[in-house]
Amino acid sequence: MHFNRLKRREFITLLGGAAAWPVAARAQQPAMPVVCLVNGRSPEASVGIARAFRKGLNEAGYVEGQNVTVEYHWLDGQYDRLPSLMADLARRKVAVIATPGSTVAALAAKAVTTTIPIVFGVGEDAVKLGLVASVARPGGNATGINFLAQEVTAKRLGLLHELVPKAVRIAVLVNPGNTSTAEATLRDVPEAARALGLQIMVLNASTSREIEAAFATLVHDRADALVVAGDGFFISRRVQFATLATRHGVPAAYGIREHVEVGGLMSYGTDIPDMYRQAAVYTGQILKGAKPADLPVLQSTKFEFVINLQTARAIGIDVPNTLQLLADEVIE
Repeated sequence: MHFNRLKRREFITLLGGAAAWPVAARAQQPAMPVVCLVNGRSPEASVGIARAFRKGLNEAGYVEGQNVTVEYHWLDGQYDRLPSLMADLARRKVAVIATPGSTVAALAAKAVTTTIPIVFGVGEDAVKLGLVASVARPGGNATGINFLAQEVTAKRLGLLHELVPKAVRIAVLVNPGNTSTAEATLRDVPEAARALGLQIMVLNASTSREIEAAFATLVHDRADALVVAGDGFFISRRVQFATLATRHGVPAAYGIREHVEVGGLMSYGTDIPDMYRQAAVYTGQILKGAKPADLPVLQSTKFEFVINLQTARAIGIDVPNTLQLLADEVIE
């Protein structure tokens, strides 16, 4: 009897010891920091930028799955999901929220947390947006990259004007769901258009069906050319844009080369993958202990002008040699 009891007690003690083992082992390996990358694109439109982000993390000494966990939140144009998503990330106290290429996501993150580091990539002035106190000394929990959208917008419109000099009536398409970018575009494009003596008509689209309707409107209203605002959802629908623009013979200018790679006419803008890489380098520095408050807001220095000659020919545009020489890439 006594022997059995002893055996049982020893067995329970052993069990207790066994149960304690994994806990001790786990305690020695701290949980990996969680970095959340939030963007307005669809998952399939995000392969390249996710790769660029991982590259930047690697440069800073972080490898996904080894010493950092990366969560990807692709909104596919559903910007109304941002408040609840950001509230969830704040509640979970993730290590860093990275929002390169999405001003609306950066502002949504800033609205829910003053402590979790935010690494943004915005086209507008980060001080005016209220993201930082100053460019040199951000002072709060956010820092990142400014990709100078206003200057870039004026240059893009100028290049489109050189490509189609007879175009006077220019349609501008924005996504009203992406409020901050839409507002900035509707401020910057008319200003640049006035300087060139061009007229502007504004069109809105937040869904695939609305993109179709916008093209029907601009054809009906005899727009000579189209400027498409930078927007994650629009990038996800880039094939639809290229198809409709070619079908209707509309010369269209975009902010991102990905549009031109699938048949868009031309793009001029920031080297977006490089901006994601830079944001990830900053993310890695923050994981190592750097404070966003002390990391100055960087300015994009890499811009690219891409022309698709095949598309130009299809819609009857003769691309001047000067523009071909100016382009960083000409797609035949």
